[in-house]
Amino acid sequence: MTQTSLQKARAVVAQRLRERHGEIEEAVLARSAALLEPAHVLGPEFLDGQRVAVAAAVDYGLAAIELGEERTPPVPEVFHSHARLTARSGVSLDTMLRRYFAGYTTLGDFLVREAEVCGMQGTALQSVMRGTATVFDRLISTMIEEYTREAHGRLNSTEERTAARVRRLLEGELLDTADFGYELDGHHLGAIGAGPGVVEAIQDFAKKLDLRLLFVRRGEETVWAWFGSGRRFDPLKLNRLVAEDLTLALGELGRGLPGWRLTHQQARATFPIAQRGHQSVVHYSDVALLASILQDDLLTASLRERYLAPLAAERDGGEALRETLRAYFAADRNASSAAAALGVSRRTVANRLRVIESLIDRHLNDAAAEIEAALRLHDLNAVPT
Repeated sequence: MTQTSLQKARAVVAQRLRERHGEIEEAVLARSAALLEPAHVLGPEFLDGQRVAVAAAVDYGLAAIELGEERTPPVPEVFHSHARLTARSGVSLDTMLRRYFAGYTTLGDFLVREAEVCGMQGTALQSVMRGTATVFDRLISTMIEEYTREAHGRLNSTEERTAARVRRLLEGELLDTADFGYELDGHHLGAIGAGPGVVEAIQDFAKKLDLRLLFVRRGEETVWAWFGSGRRFDPLKLNRLVAEDLTLALGELGRGLPGWRLTHQQARATFPIAQRGHQSVVHYSDVALLASILQDDLLTASLRERYLAPLAAERDGGEALRETLRAYFAADRNASSAAAALGVSRRTVANRLRVIESLIDRHLNDAAAEIEAALRLHDLNAVPT
């Protein structure tokens, strides 16, 4: 194959891949997500940055396929910033690299399939794959450099060194924490707070409730915190202290180092629910089932498909039926009370419930817990983070 014909073949394959850009992007996201912690523990800033980086990586890979190693432009700035964000988010360098290798392999799978369709094979395909491998190596070198620079820079401050040790403790290491000013032998309440002035706010909470405090910043307006005491205390006292412009996700009281770790994990599971809800303070004990469901992607998708997708076929997209279900569950499944809350007749509620049962092919009483969970998942995703 001549150089000119190879260039044309590259352009054809690249164009076919661009037409599948969305499919490739979703495949890369799915494959890389399997190498991360569950989405609910990473926070919206990282997840948004991840999607942007994946889209850019697919674009960069397609450019390498079409243009070849020598003509592919330098590594875009988006990857520099994403490497720094990854370091700030506490995702390890090893995990970051494995995610990028997974994405590279996924794009390679699509490339081979499209090349076969276009009749590109042998030395021509080998040439394209060698070029993309070289460009990928260039990308990885840049990511490592930026990640390392960010990680080392952040460890220059006392606060960042403390944050790094806190992460190691959470991962199961045993460290000397005498300089923390926080006793790990007592009772702990894990919290994740977000909003303007959140650090000052939690310091004020600890002072007013006479509790010890340990915290690490997780961004401009997000913080991981632990309130501690040598005696049990009432977490509900925090409810009356938190302003409306703040979000506070709380675990349950734990004791000792194991309890310190557990209450933090509970707060992390609660945080995405708190972010999307209307309450300033959300306790894990109030949303434990929903938080557990959110950690299971298969269960989440299955509940939506089984109980909500059929309702969406209605003329209004299922809004009236979902509104009826909300009122019905809020009224402890009392149709008369639900009707009063909605301002409609009991007959209207009864008719809507029968329609719902027909659409999902289940009696409401037989699947009430699953339907209510699916509805709450829908409402959480309907509110922007």
